Amino acid sequence: MGAKALFFFALLCFSAASGFAENEEDPGLVMNFYKDSCPQAEDIIKEQVKLLYKRHKNTAFSWLRNIFHDCAVQSCDASLLLDSTRRSLSEKETDRSFGLRNFRYIETIKEAVERECPGVVSCADILVLSAREGIVSLGGPYIPLKTGRRDGRKSRADLLEEYLPDHNETISAVLDRFAAMGIDTPGVVALLGAHSVGRTHCVKLVHRLYPEVDPALNPDHVPHMLHKCPDQIPDPKAVQYVRNDRGTPMVLDNNYYRNILDNKGLLIVDHQLAYDKRTRPYVKKMAKSQDYFFKEFSRAITLLSENNPLTGTKGEIRKQCNLANKLH
Repeated sequence: MGAKALFFFALLCFSAASGFAENEEDPGLVMNFYKDSCPQAEDIIKEQVKLLYKRHKNTAFSWLRNIFHDCAVQSCDASLLLDSTRRSLSEKETDRSFGLRNFRYIETIKEAVERECPGVVSCADILVLSAREGIVSLGGPYIPLKTGRRDGRKSRADLLEEYLPDHNETISAVLDRFAAMGIDTPGVVALLGAHSVGRTHCVKLVHRLYPEVDPALNPDHVPHMLHKCPDQIPDPKAVQYVRNDRGTPMVLDNNYYRNILDNKGLLIVDHQLAYDKRTRPYVKKMAKSQDYFFKEFSRAITLLSENNPLTGTKGEIRKQCNLANKLH
């Protein structure tokens, strides 16, 4: 082998070795990431979610919304949990995050984990795992999820409009935004099945009631909506709302799909989901089979939870989920 060939062979071997070492240092997301560093982490998070749900049933809705609002905005890095600073507004205090609540309970979970393993488990993993346990609390499927995320150091409030799907957008825009995360059409249909639980605030649906009722709404459902949202310009502080599913409001099930096929979806996106030719076949299939809904929901949540995470030496492990660590 000539000198030049030998040099390139050595360079190739060095590059391969360097890549292996780098991968060894940063395994990315893996199952049971904390098995050695904090073996009790997932059990502690599970127990805390169960205790909080027992005391405050609506925490489960919060855990589920958190994973959408955090992971959809560029990275699953718990940026949603950060407080505002003098320099920047936090994601959770923007109009797009209206209705998000119970962040203090994430701190409760974090404190319990910190007592067992200080400085080891990220807020990003706590956010994702609490969503998984919240889904179970609501009667949904248990979803095995990988861990190993690290926390971002800054809020992404300036990126919300660019990344976060909105209920007033066209179904095409919603499909496109999720597609950018690698989530296909049946996955989007399944994720919107989260509207099976919780509630929709009147400020988000009064445009379908006033000044005239949207003719696409089931007329049998309208009196209830008008009763719950009597004001054309509701006071946000009054927190007026309509249950997403009056039949099983506390259960994550496929009743949502039967409702939207019956024109009982509260949001524009719900109605479009039921009638757009790209999504309707999946809506009908999920309305008939809860097993199919759960299968696609589990797959989509997994993809969402793995959206562009910070791993290895990127980001940090926050001491408190609402505050980035001070850089020295």
